[in-house]
Amino acid sequence: MAEGAGEEKKKFSIWDLPDVPMGQLLPHLELQRSRVSCNKDAPIHTESIQYSGAYASMGINNSSRLDRFSNNFRVEVVRLNEDDMEFDMIGIDAAIANSFRRILIAELPTMAIEKVFIANNTSIIQDEVLAHRLGLVPIHVDPRLFYYLSENDQPNEKNTIVFKLHVQCKRGSPRITVKSDALKWLPNGSELVKETRNAASDSSSKPETYTYFSCSQETIPEFVKNLIIPKYPDIIIAKLGPGREIELEAHAVKGIGKTHAKWSPVATAWYRMLPEVVLLEDIEDDLAEELKSKCPVNVFDIEDLGKARRRRATVARPRACTLCRECIKGDDWEKRVALHRVKDHFIFTIESTGALPPEVLFTEAMKILEDECERVITELS
Repeated sequence: MAEGAGEEKKKFSIWDLPDVPMGQLLPHLELQRSRVSCNKDAPIHTESIQYSGAYASMGINNSSRLDRFSNNFRVEVVRLNEDDMEFDMIGIDAAIANSFRRILIAELPTMAIEKVFIANNTSIIQDEVLAHRLGLVPIHVDPRLFYYLSENDQPNEKNTIVFKLHVQCKRGSPRITVKSDALKWLPNGSELVKETRNAASDSSSKPETYTYFSCSQETIPEFVKNLIIPKYPDIIIAKLGPGREIELEAHAVKGIGKTHAKWSPVATAWYRMLPEVVLLEDIEDDLAEELKSKCPVNVFDIEDLGKARRRRATVARPRACTLCRECIKGDDWEKRVALHRVKDHFIFTIESTGALPPEVLFTEAMKILEDECERVITELS
């Protein structure tokens, strides 16, 4: 009896366990490394494993290598139109994706109204509020054609765009709405004359204005066919009652969103990790109908098996999943459905304000990211 018990203990010896496979991760470790698991209560395994020796005992080098990044990284455009763009960035870390997002928001230059010279404003909108509203009007012009205006520079045709706005509501007329199409481009520069304390006696001399244009901007080849105008003509700037008037001159200069949000070229730039919906078992008939009705964004579909009118649930639109986790709420549903996010696959969306098309914003942001990487390498070397 004792001998039989000894043989039974020997049967479950730890030495009889299979060896750990070298050169590859076990399935549960690979899942933790590459996926965020979204359970009913909270997501788990959200951290990014960057330590190069994390899996050294299994013969796996987890360090970041340029050749591995070059082989795995790719960009796939999903949707592209005039104002927005959706694409997938695959094979990168969340830190790189976030740096790309921050560059789009804060470091890509555009042209925006910075100085407003108000000659007359009898509307109910205060001068500073009116100037702020004008600064947020997107201007349809390529900022790469202009230079930055520093404190020591004079406004000229290469660093400043001048607009004029003069609207009057006559007495006895109904109230009028002043929209962004009332901003008229002045290619020859400012028309407002500077007020000087000691006026020159020579009336034949040219009056001094607030800009110093050596030539008209209409002579620049890029602006011959593409006039500089607000991107959207129907943005409401103010409303004027009878007898009210606005007369001003607005100067637009080059800047970045880090200085002020009016220079940000995107309405928004955001990303999310690719959702992954896995059915852990076949879900059929009434359970399939229940699963489909659970999802508010219609991720699941039902296919007809053709066998005694049986139906089975399938994952038809996993990309639409918002991970609301409605499908895993309830008894035993976590055993039937698993929700993950792929850690190195990001769905990126760019919504342009209109100054530049979204595909140009993408390439320009990549150039800035490359320049910053080169600067870091230079400082470290």
